[in-house]
Amino acid sequence: MALIATVLVLGTSCAYADEPIMITLSAHMQYAVFDGKWSFTEEWKQSSLNMFSYDDGTQIALRSAHEGNFVYVMIDDITGTDYQKGSDFATICFDINKVRPLVPNSNDYCFTGTLGRAEGSAMQGGSPFGLDGNFQRIAMPNGTIAIGGVSDSNDRYSAVPHSSYEFRIPIGSIGRLDHYGFYMEAYDSANGKFYTYPKDAAPGSILGIPSPTSWGDLVSPDESLPEFPWPALVLVSMVSFLVAMRLGNCRVFMRF
Repeated sequence: MALIATVLVLGTSCAYADEPIMITLSAHMQYAVFDGKWSFTEEWKQSSLNMFSYDDGTQIALRSAHEGNFVYVMIDDITGTDYQKGSDFATICFDINKVRPLVPNSNDYCFTGTLGRAEGSAMQGGSPFGLDGNFQRIAMPNGTIAIGGVSDSNDRYSAVPHSSYEFRIPIGSIGRLDHYGFYMEAYDSANGKFYTYPKDAAPGSILGIPSPTSWGDLVSPDESLPEFPWPALVLVSMVSFLVAMRLGNCRVFMRF
């Protein structure tokens, strides 16, 4: 019950400006339908919420959660009503070494979903070419989903159709940590603008990802992201049971 209460409390929390993204544990994410939008009204409800407002009136809701072997992220471009399929996209990036380098290295990963496309793409730092932000394209890790779609009546924020993106990232590809460097961008091709977290981390070009030194933080505040693995949990339980039995037998022997 305490775990359920924690999920519900964190699922309704909000953060503003460039505060850390506080991700939460949510078993409800196993029911998500990955089509790039709110598929049903409760789909992303049990996840952390960060609201971002920009100078031109753009509003983006970023929702995040983790469960089992995946990290889940949704980017809901609430005011992105002038959407362009095949041109608009969103990207999320993770730095897994906690020491964000000036030049991206092999500890930096990015995942991109394009509006109207079922297939996403993945990149890893370490490229010698600066024009692409020192990232190189890699094969999508097994289980990865990065997809963009157009909202409908199930959307929690606006009934007007707009662009939105859903991501499912295997924890095995980015490491099971309670703290990542984190970057998010949504590109609106109609006005040629990037909307990012952090806000001052805008890329220099459509091909570039800003240096990890300018990224923000994604944090599991209750340190629940490194979830206790079930095999280890079973082993600990068995050892505890055997120890208890042995102590019990000793007490019985001493009585007699």
